[in-house]
Amino acid sequence: MFCHQCQETMKNTGCSMKQGMCGKTAEVANLQDLFVWGLKGVSVWGVKAKEFGIYDNEAGFFIDKGLFSTITNANFDREDFIGFIKKGIDIRDRLKDEFLKAYKQKNGTNFSLPVPECATWVPADDKDLLAKADSGAGGWLEIEDEDERSLKALVLYGLKGISAYAEHAYQITKSCREIFEFLMEALATLVDETKSQDDLFALVLKTGEMGVKTMALLDDANTTAYGNPEITQVNIGVGKNPGILVTGHDLVDLEDLLEQTKDQGIDVYTHSEMLPAHYYPKLKQYSHLFGNYGNAWWLQKEEMAKFNGPVLFTSNCLVPTKAAYKDKLFTTGAVGFDGAPHIPDREEGGKKDFSAIIKMAKTCDPPEELETGQITGGFGHNQVMALADKIIEAVKSGAIKRFIVMGGCDGRHKTREYYTQVAKALPKDAVILTAGCAKYKYIKLDLGDIGGIPRVLDAGQCNDCYSLAVIAMELQKAFGLEDISDLPISFDIAWYEQKAVLVLLALLSLGVKGIRLGPTLPGFLSSGIANALVEKFDIKPITTPEEDVAAMMAGN
Repeated sequence: MFCHQCQETMKNTGCSMKQGMCGKTAEVANLQDLFVWGLKGVSVWGVKAKEFGIYDNEAGFFIDKGLFSTITNANFDREDFIGFIKKGIDIRDRLKDEFLKAYKQKNGTNFSLPVPECATWVPADDKDLLAKADSGAGGWLEIEDEDERSLKALVLYGLKGISAYAEHAYQITKSCREIFEFLMEALATLVDETKSQDDLFALVLKTGEMGVKTMALLDDANTTAYGNPEITQVNIGVGKNPGILVTGHDLVDLEDLLEQTKDQGIDVYTHSEMLPAHYYPKLKQYSHLFGNYGNAWWLQKEEMAKFNGPVLFTSNCLVPTKAAYKDKLFTTGAVGFDGAPHIPDREEGGKKDFSAIIKMAKTCDPPEELETGQITGGFGHNQVMALADKIIEAVKSGAIKRFIVMGGCDGRHKTREYYTQVAKALPKDAVILTAGCAKYKYIKLDLGDIGGIPRVLDAGQCNDCYSLAVIAMELQKAFGLEDISDLPISFDIAWYEQKAVLVLLALLSLGVKGIRLGPTLPGFLSSGIANALVEKFDIKPITTPEEDVAAMMAGN
């Protein structure tokens, strides 16, 4: 295998062992590469069909959800990917047939231009499919030029981030055509040998622009369905009832479960990135949405065993489990794990059936208490702008000297203690804006407030980094500034996987410069492309907490 899509990749270059640092096997990694290669083939015919006004929503959603399934810590099930590859070939050939029919009707001749192998390959049988995967087809090492490889990785990992956010939005809106068509266009471009590195660099930025649109769509979908997030204190203790623990990002899955567990004597707890569900007015109405259990995703092996009840994964981040709770793990959506029961997708207009989880929960003991207290959050852009006058006055008076955006991902590396140390080292006139599981490094610290404004403002999930960008742009308008970089704001972003890559590209597309990125720069960046990003956008690697705090407070 060779995989370099996450921050914890071996030696910050790429996992090339029998098992990746995330826990996926080499076989699954290679099947994922082959599957993405196949999705590029679907996209080739999808783009050609679009020339004749043909749009296939099933193909668009298949590509979206397929990319999502290959994101770090989402799906480890080899059988799933074998099935996905076969289904992709069926969809590809259907699109191909539709295109050829339309082409012949218009031109009177058969289409004869060459297409890449991914648009034509068909395995003879499962053995042939597995051999193709094992050969490294579709893998990064097929691309010899490291700058080309780096640019294509930036695009693909950005697309994976888009796919995750679009999939969640689609569950509410059932309409993502512009996004699905962009995924096809971008994937087809990645196998177009006529494209130059300048073309690919332009596609990187276009991916960021589409990332902004996707996050805006998800923000609108969530707030339309559940209301604007409100300042909320979330219980981190436990109750006396059996519980179900819900992790991931999908609010529709959580709502379905809450509906089905009403008056069942079961408490529902959020975990990690599902914490912000408590901030939404509609979801807060469920009295049995008890609280948040545990911390960031990487501690799940220690914490989920103590929960005692079943655990539902609605998206990444799943890591290979311990025997103590493996038989209580359920997956749904893009998530898959060998041997874990999978809750099927909802029928059109219907709900998912969580009866098996509910039945198990009733036989379990209540959760073991890990901690007590509360977490305060709910500072989405609507809530923060409701406090705009108070915030602007605090800035003008000097009570708030600087905003530090520390959104993004948490992870296992000891170097991530940097973010805790930055939070502690920041002077008391600095406010942290955060979103994503990176907040678990400092959200439980007692950092106080500034005139009633908490010094840590949590906007929500990683996709709610969009909220942080909106807040910055609204403050820019309020202060009458020409450039967002003129605000007293610094970006110190933690990344782990592909959604964070998309957030970075989105910020770059909005003109944000001077972003600090850690705990390491991405291993998939060649020196040439890294230097280009530094030159164009002033991206900086993190250094020490003391040096970075001093520099950020000085506006550097």
